[in-house]
Parts: sequence; structure tokens; C-alpha cells
Amino acid sequence: MAMILTILHIFGLVTMGFSGLMTTCLITSYWAGDGATSAFSQGVLVTFLAGALLFFPSLRVPKKVSRQTGFLLVAITWSVTPVFCTLPLLYYFPGMSFVDAYFEVTSGLTTTGATVMSGLDQLPMSINLWRHELNWIAGMGIIIFAVAILPILGIGGMQLYIAETPGSVKESDLPPRIAQTAKALWMVYAGISVACILSLKLAGMSWFDAVCHAFAAMSLGGMSTHDQNVGFFNSLPIEIVLTVFQLVAAINFATHFVAIRKLSFKPYAVDMEARSFLALVLGSCVLAASVLWQNGTYADFWTALRHATFNLVTIATDCGFATQDFNQWPIFVPMWMLFLSCLSASSGSTGGGIRMIRTIILLKQARLELFKFIHPQAIRPLKIGEHVINNAIVTSVTGFIFLYFISIVILTFTLLLSGMDFVSALSAVIACFNNAGPGLNQVGPATNYASLTDFQTAVCSFTMLLGRVQIFSIVILFLPEFWKK
Repeated sequence: MAMILTILHIFGLVTMGFSGLMTTCLITSYWAGDGATSAFSQGVLVTFLAGALLFFPSLRVPKKVSRQTGFLLVAITWSVTPVFCTLPLLYYFPGMSFVDAYFEVTSGLTTTGATVMSGLDQLPMSINLWRHELNWIAGMGIIIFAVAILPILGIGGMQLYIAETPGSVKESDLPPRIAQTAKALWMVYAGISVACILSLKLAGMSWFDAVCHAFAAMSLGGMSTHDQNVGFFNSLPIEIVLTVFQLVAAINFATHFVAIRKLSFKPYAVDMEARSFLALVLGSCVLAASVLWQNGTYADFWTALRHATFNLVTIATDCGFATQDFNQWPIFVPMWMLFLSCLSASSGSTGGGIRMIRTIILLKQARLELFKFIHPQAIRPLKIGEHVINNAIVTSVTGFIFLYFISIVILTFTLLLSGMDFVSALSAVIACFNNAGPGLNQVGPATNYASLTDFQTAVCSFTMLLGRVQIFSIVILFLPEFWKK
């Protein structure tokens, strides 16, 4: 009972927090006179009352967040919060189905950027702002945000942080005052977001577009205020700004924090994950540009490099912007982009997928196994830099990657069973699982997810949630051992 009351208490707090976030859109709607004021006022009222009914009755109950409670809270928060976030859409678009509304806000909250909506250019300003606010607030994770404020209420946040980032390389080295760490990372996140807004404004965007696209870029969410996405602007300066900030957002924010505190680029140089990420992605840009140029997709190499760089970076970082219909490119390039979305983003960033650190560990483990075949009596530890990685971490990484790929296989076959073609099904699952946004064919960058059936849309919604919480936090709930005391 105590665990249930703790979960209800914390989830009630999070729900009231989202009613506050919704209030900013209510104010925007009233100021802009865009016709969505009633939808947001009803949404704020229902969300706040629901949160209050959960929060206040358990106010005096002693709070203790165990690992079991943490995992349950992560799963409930990520899956139930979107229900309340759908309210403004359902009130404003009475013809929209709940499945589509849930997909749209889940895409925002998981920073996927996929959409079932068209006519984005004509949407009320407040509705577009809501979609992008969901991107931004979820960028560092709902739970990471929660641990920054829960200590104020006397609730520890360590277990929540562990549940949000299972299998992390240095879980044992997490700072003892995790709330202060979360606040520091949010300050870095907010500061870089402001820099992105100003840069986009200087590059030629309106203030509103600059705010929305900065929110989407820093969260690696990929939402846009235009049906043509970033291609609407057809601006090289805007593409350069967004490319740079997407690369920044895909690097561990703890590395940014250290670099800013020391006023030095050295932390990036010694961060193997950041170095590997940048080398892989930037090298891939040159490779993709060469393929496009050689195949005659673009008349000259520099045009090919421009379009290859922006679209490859945005998919590889799991953001999901688009300026070109890369579905029409030689198949090697979009498939390589989707492959990069699986492994490029750093741990501690706002990206998704396997994460670069797990890729590095798996490669080093494979290299070590080959070495042992040649020297079976040799004893050589697995190291990253100067740090020795123990077997428990290697086992955790191996288990995660197995679950990652088997989940993609199962979900792809599920969509195939529903009638989707293979390329559409596979690319939709990869794009949603990695929180990258557009896929290929039926869900390519020139279209969206609106053509999917309710069942297919629901599968994609679940896929986004599974990828956002890094699999473990949901899969573990299906183990009988989890429910035993």
C-alpha cells in the first residue's frame, strides 16, 4: 500500500506540473486569440484536478522510493502522462481519435517527432507551442526533471534516476546529491536552448519559429511548425545552426557541464564517446554526399554535402528534421542513416537508441574475445580510456542489446502482420524505437504516420515508449520475480 501511495503522490505532482506547462499555452492562446483558449482551459482544469486528487490525499504518507517503485513510476509516468497531454488536442479537434492524439503527444514526450497531423502551418499558435513544449520538457526526461524537485518534498531521487538510465556505465559513481546534478544539467540544457533560439533568430527565423525549432533541436525531438519541416525555410544558415545544435544535443550533457565550468574544450577531447560519435557522424556525411553525387542525385558535390549533412545528422542524432525527401535517395544512404540512429547518440544526451557507449563496450568486448582465441591463457581487462569495465556492466550491455534487437524484430513482424510492407514496417519500428521520427516509404519524410491504421499507430506509440525508457523499465514489469517481495 505504501508503494502505491508513493507512486500516486509523485505521479500526482508530475500531473499538476503538466497542468502548469499547459497553462503557458493557455496564456499564449488568449494573447494570440487563436481560438484554442477553451481547449486549453478545459485541459488545464481536468489535468490539475486529477493531479491534485492523487497528490494531496497521500501528502502525509511517508515516502520511500525503492528500485521497484522507481521502475513502476517510470513506466506509469511515461505511459499515462500522455493521456492528460492529449486533452487540448481532443478538445480542439473533436474529430481526432484518441489513438491519434495519444500518438502525437507520445511522439512529443518521447522526443520522436513523428506526427499524424497535417496543416501544421495553419495550426493555432498555442497548439504548435504545446507540441514543442512537450519536446523540450521531455528532452532531459520527465523523471530527471522530477528528481530535481522531489527532494524539496522530502522524497529521494536516486532510485528514480537509476530506473531512468538502467545499464549506465558508471551507475555506482552517480553523485550522492543527484538532485543538484539534475539541476546543473537542466541549467546547461536551458542555457544552450537560449543560445539556439538566438542563433535561429539571427539566421532568419521568426521568434516563434526560433523558439519552437530550438525546443525541437535541443530535445532532439524533430517537431516543426510547418508541413515541409525545415525544408520550408530553404536556408543554409538555418540548416547550419540546427546541425550544430543537434550535434551538441547528442553529446553527454555532463561533458557540456564540465566544459562550461572549466571553460575548456578538453573535456570533449578526452570523452571517447563524444569523439567516436563526431567521427562516425561527420565521416558518414562525407560518405553519403559522395554517394549522392556519384549517383547524380545532386549536380555537384557541395549541394550533395549540404543536403546529406543536414538530413544525415538529424536522423543519426535521433532528432528527425528533414529538408529533403531522402526516401527518394539511393537506398544505401537512408538505410545508413537509420542504422546510425541506432547507435550514434551519447549516453546522457537527449538522443535515443543503443547509445554510443554501449556500442563501444560491445566492440571492445568482441575484440577482447578474438584476442582470447589467440591467447587463451592471457588475462586482459576490458578498458575504456583508463577505466576498467567490470563483467557485470558488459553483461548488462549485452542483455540490453539483445532485448533491443529482438524487440525490433518482434515489433516489425507485428506491423507486417497488420499489412504494412517490409521497408515501411522496419523503418517505422527503427525510427520510433530510436525516437528518430520519419522512416521510409509509407512513413517517409514527405508523408507522415497519418495513413496508419489505429492498430499500427498504437504499435508505434508503444514502440516509442519502449525506446524512450531504454526497454528495461517496461520489460522488467513482465517478469514474475519483479512482483515478489
